[in-house]
Amino acid sequence: MENNAGNLKKLIDEYFELEDNNATEDQLNEIAHKIDHEVYNSELIMLLNKNGDKAEVAALLVGEEEDDESFFIPVYTSKSEADKATEFFMEQEGSGEFEFEILKGSEIIATYQEDDDFLGLAIDAPENGFVVFADTVHDCCDE
Repeated sequence: MENNAGNLKKLIDEYFELEDNNATEDQLNEIAHKIDHEVYNSELIMLLNKNGDKAEVAALLVGEEEDDESFFIPVYTSKSEADKATEFFMEQEGSGEFEFEILKGSEIIATYQEDDDFLGLAIDAPENGFVVFADTVHDCCDE
C-alpha cells in the first residue's frame, strides 16, 4: 500500500485532536480539505463479504426505513485496521467470510458516484469511523 494511507491516518488523528482541543471551524475545514486530497490519492482497503461464489462490498447502511437507506463504504488505511473491522463484523453477524480489495479512493468514489444512495466513505470504521462524503473527495491542487 502507498504511504498516502499512512498520511491519511495521521491527518485524521490530527483532525480529532484539533476537534478535542476546540479548534476553530477554519482550522477543522483546512485539515478536512487535506483529508479529502489524501482520500482521493490513497490506496485503501475495502472489505468484500463473500456469499457463495460472489463477493459484495461491505456497506454501512444509514436510514430509518429499508426503502430509504443510504450507505457508506467502509475503507481501511492498513491491513491491521481491516482485520479489526473483520473481527467486529463477524461478531455482529455471527459468521461471514471476508476478503480484501485495494483501490485508490478516487476509484472507489468513481465506481459508486452514480448510485443515489451512496454517501461516501467511512474510514477505519467502526473503531474510528471518520466519515468523508463522496462529493468532497477531490484533488484540486498540489500540496
